[in-house]
Amino acid sequence: MTTFADVLRVTEFRALWVSGLISRLGDQLARVALAVLAYELTRSATITTLTYALTFIPNLIGGPLLGHLADRFPRRRLMIACDLARALLVGLMAVPAVPFPVLCVMLFFTTLIDAPERAARIATTPDVLDEERYQTGVTLLGLTQQVTVLVGLGFGGLIATALPTRVALLANAVSFLVAALIVAVGTKDRPAASTGRVVAPGELLAGVRIVMGDTRLRTLLGMAMLALFYIAPEGLAVPYNDQLGGGGPQLALLLCAIPAGSVVGMYLVNKLRVGVDALAPLAAASSVPLILCALQPGVVASVVIWFVVGALASYQVLANGEYVRVAPKERRGQVIGVAQSALVASQGLGVLFSGPLADAFGPAAAIGVYGVAGTVIAVPLALAWRRARMGSVGP
Repeated sequence: MTTFADVLRVTEFRALWVSGLISRLGDQLARVALAVLAYELTRSATITTLTYALTFIPNLIGGPLLGHLADRFPRRRLMIACDLARALLVGLMAVPAVPFPVLCVMLFFTTLIDAPERAARIATTPDVLDEERYQTGVTLLGLTQQVTVLVGLGFGGLIATALPTRVALLANAVSFLVAALIVAVGTKDRPAASTGRVVAPGELLAGVRIVMGDTRLRTLLGMAMLALFYIAPEGLAVPYNDQLGGGGPQLALLLCAIPAGSVVGMYLVNKLRVGVDALAPLAAASSVPLILCALQPGVVASVVIWFVVGALASYQVLANGEYVRVAPKERRGQVIGVAQSALVASQGLGVLFSGPLADAFGPAAAIGVYGVAGTVIAVPLALAWRRARMGSVGP
């Protein structure tokens, strides 16, 4: 059996893994710091969640429209160029004289550049790992992503109360520079996958058409997008923590709870060899615990609730694996790009709309509403997936 140590012995994969880890940690730290800054300046949940959502929304257009750049240009060079561009933008964001609205615009474009970089990184992985090691490498990347969110958000929650936001942004800029250096030194330069081929405008959205035309892919994507309901609490963590009377350490615990639960859940799914049969029940139950937040149960109880939500959300591992298996081989890259963009963008939209709801009824009530809405939408999706697996025509 191939182990994580085996795949990390591959020099190029190790470079991809380490560079991605460093830049993602910087991203998470800056994301929380910006949310705290927005809330301190405005005391508005709407502005806070809008700022947080700006780190997700650009993926709605970035994935489908810019992801193809990973095929049209050498991927190593594209990754380096994207990291350098993001380092410049985030470095400018760290300048104290930059007005908050301008900072938000730069944040939007920084996140937009993430789409082709991420596509190039994922597309390079099969080039550096053989078939035997590939699945183990993908699993390691998935676990690392969750641990990165866990550490980055937790550290960000503490840092935001101890250091100026500009310092966190500067750290994020440095992380992009380091990531670019690691990719430049640790990976080989390969020719573009589609050198000389002109991409027709209609082809940019071919992945979307494939997903929407396949019941299984469409349903799996829908279940993946349920994340918008249980990611919303992260966007409301600052005002929710304030409503419950918590401080900086309590905020860090809240921000860590969902990703920590996800890490434990993913470990158990792998350890217990949970199969695809558990996909629908886990997805249907993932938002249910959030309903309890409407009762304002206190910070400790909320941490437990959010941890359970994260553990149930481990169904995403099953959904991702099945999605890749079902996707047509000749269009797998585009189809996966659509899924990644839809997932990240839906999370941003979930956070965005939670703000006005929290301003109107309070953060606790808003989170409870999201729990109800997520459950109501998840049940039909679970039933649709069951029908699709049985071979009947779904919605």
